[in-house]
Amino acid sequence: MAQATATATVKTIKRDIPFLWEGRDRKGNRVKGKSSAPDEAALRADLRRQGIAASRIRKQSTAFKRGGKVKPDDIAMFSRQLATMLAAGIPLVQALEIVGSGHEKPAVQKLIMTVKADIEGGSSLHEALAKHPLYFNDLYVNLVEAGEHAGALEGLLDKIATYQEKTEAMKKKVKKALFYPTAVVVVAVIVTIVLMIFVIPEFESLFKGFGAELPAFTQLVINISHVVQHRGIYLLIAFGAAVYAFLYFRKRSKAMRMFLDRVILKVPVIGPILNKAAIARYARTLSTMFAAGVPLVEALESVAGATGNIVYENAVMKMRDEVSTGQRLQRAMENVQLFPNMVVQMIAVGEESGALDTMAGKVATFYEAEVDNAVDSMSSLLEPLIMVVLGVLVGGLVIAMYLPIFKLGEVV
Repeated sequence: MAQATATATVKTIKRDIPFLWEGRDRKGNRVKGKSSAPDEAALRADLRRQGIAASRIRKQSTAFKRGGKVKPDDIAMFSRQLATMLAAGIPLVQALEIVGSGHEKPAVQKLIMTVKADIEGGSSLHEALAKHPLYFNDLYVNLVEAGEHAGALEGLLDKIATYQEKTEAMKKKVKKALFYPTAVVVVAVIVTIVLMIFVIPEFESLFKGFGAELPAFTQLVINISHVVQHRGIYLLIAFGAAVYAFLYFRKRSKAMRMFLDRVILKVPVIGPILNKAAIARYARTLSTMFAAGVPLVEALESVAGATGNIVYENAVMKMRDEVSTGQRLQRAMENVQLFPNMVVQMIAVGEESGALDTMAGKVATFYEAEVDNAVDSMSSLLEPLIMVVLGVLVGGLVIAMYLPIFKLGEVV
């Protein structure tokens, strides 16, 4: 019977509802805030215990924002806030209540309150987080578990927050490197299509009045314009289907991912940036895991998935197998032939001095700065190159349309 009662209590906690409330404290000052409770009566009782006389309580509406989307930045902020609360001596459940009820995103509130409910039901923090793999990956859960076992959860959460902030910053730099040229190419294609559909036909009508044979280049552009006008919708559908098939098979085919990741690492300008980003993520994750006291073999398994490139992922898994047989990490890194000599030597120094986490952290900091500088340099390099490409594309269309007029002027 007691077991049934306990189960019912857990279920009630899981149905906590977010409320907005207003009232007055013991000094008569007006106060307001957000809290979660099973029902309004329970919330009023809780506020009375805090010395607050509630004058208005209403459920928090999520009609306009059905929850939003929980982003990696939200998880990093949650980790930082929870670490701060625990360091201040606030109990875990109360800290989760404060962090969850104070967040502006309903989806994040719901996630944190669910974790809080699981902990109140008897789960440990890492067990509660493991139930949400979409937001807390194996690396996150393993680090939290290590922090719980070592009795230094707040310190580990702080390291996790720092790791996630630096990782997200790295991802944004890589996206920035890829976004600019992609955006310019898309704009160039759109401008070309607009010219083909609306401008070229006007020139074609003008040329028909000349009664003369058009230059080959002009006729080619007009023929392409006809294809775009009359079969453009089919071309668009085919292009969309090709993109969908590409993304579908890239996500599900390991062989295709391997091929694409290997090719993109060799692309001029962009390839070196992605190589440096993968090394930075490798070193940053290794530093964080080793500092948390996670054994090296287990750490490498989590490090592999954090590199962001399947070529490096497979290499790190191969390194893990070698390390598990007693091989030094330095030698395993040399064998995969992916890491620069400087990185290998710094890791070797870290192994010999017993400060692997510190040296890996220095490697990560160096390569993060390298990626930042490379992205800025690439942007400066690509700007004139892209202007040349756009000039050739648009200028070629303009020349094609004015060639017949120049020819006519020569005849006259």
